[in-house]
Amino acid sequence: MIDILRREAVYLWYYFSVQLEQIFQYWVLGMVLGSLVSVFLKEHIHRAFRSMGKKRLGTMGIVAASALGIASPLCMYGTIPIAASFSKSGMRDDWLAAFMMSSILLNPQLIVYSAALGLPALTVRILSCFLCGIFAGGLIRIFYRNQPFFNYHGFEEPVSRDIDPNLLFRFLKNLGRNIKATGWYFLAGIALSALFQRYVPADVMAGLFGGNEAFGVLMAATIGVPLYACGGGTIPLLQAWLMDGMSLGSAAAFMITGPATKITNLGAVKIVLGMKRFALYLVYVMLFSFLSGLVVNFIYF
Repeated sequence: MIDILRREAVYLWYYFSVQLEQIFQYWVLGMVLGSLVSVFLKEHIHRAFRSMGKKRLGTMGIVAASALGIASPLCMYGTIPIAASFSKSGMRDDWLAAFMMSSILLNPQLIVYSAALGLPALTVRILSCFLCGIFAGGLIRIFYRNQPFFNYHGFEEPVSRDIDPNLLFRFLKNLGRNIKATGWYFLAGIALSALFQRYVPADVMAGLFGGNEAFGVLMAATIGVPLYACGGGTIPLLQAWLMDGMSLGSAAAFMITGPATKITNLGAVKIVLGMKRFALYLVYVMLFSFLSGLVVNFIYF
């Protein structure tokens, strides 16, 4: 029995160490880039978005808002208060919807993490998140043109924690918070990936999520709801699943529903939407992720 346990431990350590070696550099680079953007560029990004309210950009404002949402390093609980301040300054709801939707799904740090999945997956992730923000803003523009969609009552603009007068110390403190917030999720994701690779046959993963089938995309979109905890933590899982036969479309569906339905994000979104519009948000996320997965599979198969 002891020999069996020792052998299994060796196998698990092998899978763990191999994947850690493959993606550790992306995690470190993502941490550094995320902190650099947060410390030195965040205010410029938000100032650029705020200045859009003074321009007559029309539908193009939705496109710009979605791009700026991806560039913003804030998490959802940071995005909502800053979006509340944008709303108070007169920002349109369709632009806010595009900004918030893409900000939920992606940020510069997660872009670097996702590079570990390969160029096709990275490209799909960036484009799908960008388009998800654009379509969200477009729907608000069409159906809520003359009525408010969000309720930011009670939200105040967040106080920045990056206030150290020494720029180097400010960056290092932000980096430390970043590592503390994501490090355990990252290691847990690698550990789960090692367990999957050791005990779940590759043909099972290929059968569930492979091929150009709607069922695989739907399954991936569905498991994204309970499994997603942290962007960095899911990269090892996705890498292992893609190697075992998961289709790129299924991965795309998972990468949309995961962050969009992350439990902490859902709590924040429900506050500003109310129950009826919160239900619409869930329907939109699931439908967009499913259709995106089908489109991606159609293109890549």
